Amino acid sequence: MASVRLVSWNVNSLRSRFDHIERLLTAENPDILCMQETKVEDGLFPADWFRERGYEHLHFAGQKSYHGVAIVSRLPLDPLDGNHFGGAAHARHVAARLPQDVVLHNFYVPAGGDIPDPEQNDKFAHKLTYLDDMTSWSAGLGQDARAILVGDLNIAPLESDVWSHKALVKVVSHTPIEVERMARLQAAGGWRDVMRQFIPESEKLYTWWSYRARDWAEADKGRRLDHVWVTPALDGTARAMRVIKDARGWEKPSDHAPVLVDFEL
Repeated sequence: MASVRLVSWNVNSLRSRFDHIERLLTAENPDILCMQETKVEDGLFPADWFRERGYEHLHFAGQKSYHGVAIVSRLPLDPLDGNHFGGAAHARHVAARLPQDVVLHNFYVPAGGDIPDPEQNDKFAHKLTYLDDMTSWSAGLGQDARAILVGDLNIAPLESDVWSHKALVKVVSHTPIEVERMARLQAAGGWRDVMRQFIPESEKLYTWWSYRARDWAEADKGRRLDHVWVTPALDGTARAMRVIKDARGWEKPSDHAPVLVDFEL
């Protein structure tokens, strides 16, 4: 068994958050950091910056100004090919095999635009197609798969994952069609929701707070858009979980807070 501390964080532009990332690495000392929405092309990825801080093993996929996912690790990684789900060559998925024969998947699912109607909104149609493709992929992983899935999945599935179900049930990220698609995806791979193993479904749990709120902490109108899942073979391996909410209040922050999970793999 090996102890592994993993953090997943939508940094909303890696090069705008160096100070925040350094602060996180110093305070929490993760073995692995998975980032989403890095917004940096592969040739400009700051690999040396991470290596100088002990994260010598890197695997990333990026594109200019948009999307982008990365895994930086102190543990050896065997990089694996990512998938371009949804019929678009976006940098939204990166994967790597860890020493414990665990495959780590880091996802940035499309946000889906503002109108929750695939007929009227191509971005929403793309999101649904992306989720359907993820579901087909999940179903093919096999019953014995040892996998961890993290990332910004851009869906808050439970009523307790949003500040108001009534206010948000017709808002993209919490609509019934998205919630149903996520349930299908989870069922296809038998994925276990790690965060809800530590925080009961009856309790509110958020990882994202809009920039639009004048005082995000006071309003606390959050959503849980970021997730950590494991396959059945790894069920019970998570020992602790925290949303690092303080990071949302740092100067010029990401609108997402990091999610930290300690595993015994």
